Amino acid sequence: MATQFLNRADEKRVLSQAVNRVAACWKLTNEQLGAILGLSPATASRLRSGAYELDRSSKAFELGQYLVRLFRSLDALMGSDDQASMSWLKAFNLDLGGRPIDLIRTISGLNEVTHYVDDYRARV
Repeated sequence: MATQFLNRADEKRVLSQAVNRVAACWKLTNEQLGAILGLSPATASRLRSGAYELDRSSKAFELGQYLVRLFRSLDALMGSDDQASMSWLKAFNLDLGGRPIDLIRTISGLNEVTHYVDDYRARV
């Protein structure tokens, strides 16, 4: 089985596109997306328009990877039901102590919510 490796330019493009798809699916504003990735709303807007790509050496790239991981885990847990995922994100979660959509605006919150969903999937 041959394994293909992405070059740096491809990594930037692929992750940037994946982050854009998550933002569109979850109807994130530029302000929300920027807060999650540690970018300004203006840079988030440029990312969404394709005028900016996440750089492999940046913290935003790493946070983008976590965001995509959270999306994939939640999508699998919810059976690819985007409305159910959005409802879960916006509902207060007693275990997490807040609404996941608000918690993922910080690095620790994104990490905690991602691990929570991953742990829940492992039990199912």
